[in-house]
Amino acid sequence: MSDIDLAPLKPLLEPYMSLGRSGLLPALHTAQKVYGWLPQEAAAEIAKSLRVPLADVHGVIEFYSLFYNEPTGKRVIRVCTDQACALKGADGLLNRLRKQHGVKAGQTTPDGTLTIEASPCLGLCEQAPAVWTVGDGSESNRPRSAVYGLIRLLTANCGNGTTSLAKYGEYAALQKALGMKREDVINEIKASGLVGRGGAAFPAGVKWEGAAKAEGQPKYVVCNADESEPGTFKDRILLLDDPHRTIEGMRIAAYAVGATKGYIYLRGEYPYILPVLENALSEARSAGYLNEDFDIEIRLGAGAYICGEETALFESIEGKRGFPRVKPPFPTTHGLFGKPTVINNVETLCNVPLIIKEGAATYRQIGTEKSTGPKLFCVSGDVARPGLYEVAFGMSLRDLLGMAGGVASGKHLKAVLFGGAAGAFATP
Repeated sequence: MSDIDLAPLKPLLEPYMSLGRSGLLPALHTAQKVYGWLPQEAAAEIAKSLRVPLADVHGVIEFYSLFYNEPTGKRVIRVCTDQACALKGADGLLNRLRKQHGVKAGQTTPDGTLTIEASPCLGLCEQAPAVWTVGDGSESNRPRSAVYGLIRLLTANCGNGTTSLAKYGEYAALQKALGMKREDVINEIKASGLVGRGGAAFPAGVKWEGAAKAEGQPKYVVCNADESEPGTFKDRILLLDDPHRTIEGMRIAAYAVGATKGYIYLRGEYPYILPVLENALSEARSAGYLNEDFDIEIRLGAGAYICGEETALFESIEGKRGFPRVKPPFPTTHGLFGKPTVINNVETLCNVPLIIKEGAATYRQIGTEKSTGPKLFCVSGDVARPGLYEVAFGMSLRDLLGMAGGVASGKHLKAVLFGGAAGAFATP
């Protein structure tokens, strides 16, 4: 007879029952909080409640690295072993932990108190070596934010804790946008020269225009906050310190394209940002910025690098394994739930209030003719002052490293990796 008591779980699943399969990820997160892992009985209860085949539920559990289908220790210690942390001695730290507790990476101590894991990038690269502890009331504390720059436009409110709505102020850019025609808002974004800050550099205004003109309802605005590329941590700081800037950007995008629903897809390694976002959304609703015309829901990921790809992210929100879709069709016509969708990353959306409030002409005075606006750079590794740097486009890599204090301890520079795991090396 099973010793898994489903009584604590059943009432917690009720909010997700009407969502069907799209409620699968939050339902699994909820169950794992109850039991510490996802036993067969809990998976079966979720399958029944959401009317999803049990085999599909297990497929999703096995796809995401932060879901466990076997018991773990009461505490789980994840040691990041990606590039920045490796440079700062992560492997030695992991080995000391293993020897101290007599287990290999991925194993649980015989008394069931501790599981030690090697982890991919935790988005804490400027604080390397990074360790994430969960369970047994010993969750890791909120990380600090180290923010620098020659300009502080996107990061004006970063570095001093979370910015409340009272401090952020009224959504002035949104108020201005609501007084404009929808197509004029899109044209202002196009005129600014803003391109996606997630790597593809696709013109944001063109993307918005495509979704606005696409047939089909409802339309969606999705914020891609699944920054999984090693070395990247800018979204963490923007969302943790200034969540209303992203929310306002999403709200303006929604007005421009006629969207009625938004999602913030938050990477699973950032659970400490979840309450910050929930509080900010509550503040925005109370102030009337989010309402029946447009509201935002948060989806917490569960550890899948591939879900940073936009269509894999859609699959994840829909309660599936995060496999990328074949393109075309593109998200602007066939995105989330097969409907027209605008998807931008956090940094891109944070530029939107600045553009609308100040105007495209003023925005274009920042940066270069071909690359306009401010840009955020995550600098980590063997530098004197690692952190998030905001500068105008056009700065050389040499000058950026100079701002960061150069190579730490006076060492000789050998190479710089930029662009994450899929990037390239630059040498002096």
